[in-house]
Amino acid sequence: MINWTLYKRGMQGSWRMLLIFAAVITMYFSVIISMFDPKLGSALNEFAKAMPELMAVVGMNPVSAELAGFLEAYLYGFIMLVFPMLFCILSSSKLISRHIDRGSMTYLLAAPVKRETVALTQMKVMATGIFALVIYATVLGIVNCEISFPGELDIGKFILLNVGTLCLQLFIGGICFLCSCVFDDSKYAVGVGAGIPTLGFVIQMMANAGKELENAKYATFFTLFDSDGIIAGQSGAIWGMIVLFAGAIVLFSTAIVVFSRKDLHI
Repeated sequence: MINWTLYKRGMQGSWRMLLIFAAVITMYFSVIISMFDPKLGSALNEFAKAMPELMAVVGMNPVSAELAGFLEAYLYGFIMLVFPMLFCILSSSKLISRHIDRGSMTYLLAAPVKRETVALTQMKVMATGIFALVIYATVLGIVNCEISFPGELDIGKFILLNVGTLCLQLFIGGICFLCSCVFDDSKYAVGVGAGIPTLGFVIQMMANAGKELENAKYATFFTLFDSDGIIAGQSGAIWGMIVLFAGAIVLFSTAIVVFSRKDLHI
C-alpha cells in the first residue's frame, strides 16, 4: 500500500534537509569523539565536574568512563534528541498539512489513489528520513571511534543506544504526523506538533536540573528513553524502548485513520 511516485517526490523534497542535519550530526560527533581521552579523562568531563548543574540540565552527565558511556552522555542527552526531533517537526508539516494549505492535496486525491495510500506513503517518507538519520549517526559513530580509538567502543551497547534513539524519534514523528493529519492549517499542525515534544523536552531538562523538580520527568515521554539504563543493560530501559516503539505504531496508525475519514474541505 504505497504510491511509489508520491514516495519518490516526498524523498526528493526531504533529501536537502537530511543532508543539512547529517552535516550537523557529523560536526558534533567528530568534535565530541575527538575530545575523549581513555587515559587522562576528557576536557568535557572536567567541565562537567566544574559545572555539574549546567551539564545535567542538557543531559550531559557521564555515568561511565567507557567510550560508549561518554558518547551517551555528550551526544545522546541533547544532540541526538534535538536534531532528529527538529527533522520530525519540519518534515511532518511538508507531508500533509502544507499540501492542504496550498491546494495540492486536491490533485493527489483526484488521482486513483486511496486516502489511506496517500497517508501511508507520506508516513513512510518521514519514517525513512528518521531511519536514515539514526543509521547514519550509528555508522558515523562506530567508524569514527574505530579510527580514533580502535577497540575502545562497545559496539553492541552503542547500537542498542541508537535503537532506543530510533524508537524515541519514531514516537516523536508519530506525534508530529498525527497533528499534521488532524489540523488542516499548517500553522496549527506545526504549532501543536512541535509544541508537544518541545514541552516534553523542556520538562525533562527541568527534571534534570535538581531534586526539587525530579518528579517532573514522569510528566513526559522522554523519561521512557533511559540512555543511562540502556548503556547499563537495565531491563527497565529496554521496556521503555518497546513502549515508545509501540506508541509510535499507535500514533501513525491513528494518523492514517484520521486522515482517511476527515472532511478536508478542498
